[in-house]
Amino acid sequence: MLSLRILITICFTAICLICSAQSNVFITDQKADAVIKGNYDPTVYSASIIMDDHEFILCNLIDGLISTDTLESYLVKLERFHTRHTYSDTLSADTGIGATRRWVHKKFKQFSGRNENRLIPAYLQFDQIGGGSCGNGFGWRNIIAVLPGSDTSDQSNVIIEAHIDSRCEVNCDVNCFAPGVDDNGSGSALVIELARVMSRFTFKHNIIFMLTIGEEQGLLGAAAMSKYFVDNAIPLKAVLNNDVVGGIICGATSSPPSCPFEGHIDSTQLRIFSNGNPAEPFRGLARTVKMFYEEKLLDEVNVPMTLSVMLQEDRTGRGGDHIPFRLDGFRNIRFTSANEHGDAGVGVGYTDRQHTSGDILGVDTNGDMSLDEYYVDMNYLARNAVVNGMSATLLASGPETPGFKLLDEPQGLRVEITSGFLPEYRIGVRETGTTSDFVAVYRTEDSLFRIPQLTGGQSYYISVAGIDDEGIMSPFTSEILGSNDANTGPGPVDDLPYKLNCSLIGIDEPKEEKALVDIWVVPNPAEGKIRIIMDVSFEVKGEYHLIVSDNTGREIDVIPLQLRNGMNSINYSNDLSAGVYFVSLMRDGVVVRSEKASIF
Repeated sequence: MLSLRILITICFTAICLICSAQSNVFITDQKADAVIKGNYDPTVYSASIIMDDHEFILCNLIDGLISTDTLESYLVKLERFHTRHTYSDTLSADTGIGATRRWVHKKFKQFSGRNENRLIPAYLQFDQIGGGSCGNGFGWRNIIAVLPGSDTSDQSNVIIEAHIDSRCEVNCDVNCFAPGVDDNGSGSALVIELARVMSRFTFKHNIIFMLTIGEEQGLLGAAAMSKYFVDNAIPLKAVLNNDVVGGIICGATSSPPSCPFEGHIDSTQLRIFSNGNPAEPFRGLARTVKMFYEEKLLDEVNVPMTLSVMLQEDRTGRGGDHIPFRLDGFRNIRFTSANEHGDAGVGVGYTDRQHTSGDILGVDTNGDMSLDEYYVDMNYLARNAVVNGMSATLLASGPETPGFKLLDEPQGLRVEITSGFLPEYRIGVRETGTTSDFVAVYRTEDSLFRIPQLTGGQSYYISVAGIDDEGIMSPFTSEILGSNDANTGPGPVDDLPYKLNCSLIGIDEPKEEKALVDIWVVPNPAEGKIRIIMDVSFEVKGEYHLIVSDNTGREIDVIPLQLRNGMNSINYSNDLSAGVYFVSLMRDGVVVRSEKASIF
């Protein structure tokens, strides 16, 4: 039996989504608005060097473009805003949701500047009347960045999203310390990093990188974006939602289906949640992403991941920003860590981190002023970013789903492709009452295909995906239930042949450049003056700056650097008061390495 708290959560989420009313919904940048609607000339946003081969893109994603150090730098910054509560301060330069969204917008603008201004930063602005658990809101803003597609004959969009708002134990407390590092700084950092990495590439369809607000008060920012798509009749191919994707430690509580016991570690599994209505395409997208990974990446990555297609739309009694899109009929999934540290049931006896002021990056256990126990695993977060980048790449580069009919014939069930004809098709077979995974998948070039190895008198769910001439699969269709009348003969199961071979594909830039620079601050701790030493072991290209910031993230100094390969050093004194500071080496706007400095 569900607990009273879970029942209340379910009812509240349903009421919020039904009663919620977003108005004055618009994109603040006219160019971004036009691109999302398909009203643009793709040549205006064409890269001078077009990198659009999906195999090249995927091999670069798994070969070090996604930086664990950069992910950590984003999380450090997000934690320093004190709170990112949706209803918090919008005017402060250092704290609250206003400072947060301006910082993200600035990052998106920096990424665009490094990629011929092809990435378009903007906000989705809206007013919220009703439905928000902490009251109405006006001029609320999701932060977005739009990467225009190269082919407007199909004006579909792909969204990679995460909610950036945070909360502490009291949902409407806008002043408490609410660092929200795992929930959902982890998803936010993932989206920001993918915007940085993927904006150098070219895709057929638009990719929208979005950070929503209002998730903790009723999925409000996601509902506003979905409304924008519905109101403007804009095609949306898929939504990839990321919420709590960095932690690997099981808490004393965790919303089921989840981890087995407190302290359990799982850094190689990623859960995919989706609505399981067979008549809709949502669970088909989850199966598609799992098959993408198994076909394209599984044999190439150093640490293989298990993608688990869950039987629920979300954890029991919980919700996420994929749900408003499902309510409007758009394909969507939610990625979530295998293990969560808490079930958000804050109250007496609750000791876990989720939805508390304890949702921090980690702790310094030995007093050396550096974190040595992390609550978000950067390598795990980077692997989850790769899964998202892969999914978006293939969805934004590949074909649309074909149409089909399921023919109930005396000789057994047969599939007939009726639209969206492609060189090959995959036929997914699932028995009634079985798990969410297929029991068999077959591949055929024929538009009429008798399904092998079916048992007479048994019913099956059947769905179809197409494969284009580049070996990219479309999302699977919704399922059709058919009653099979006869035993059908044997047939070869699909062996997923369209794999990568990254050893034959050039890589865009040196792998793990971040590992080839070290920074020391001496002395540390210091009385005022410090020496900053940088040991550089890569070819020095680009613009470098040294950033000195305090423990709130406020930049104190930005120092241009002329680096050389080998040892570099500068003496620094700026009458720093006692406290903790951060010294960061930045290349072309991206943090390469950071070091903490203590002044007494």
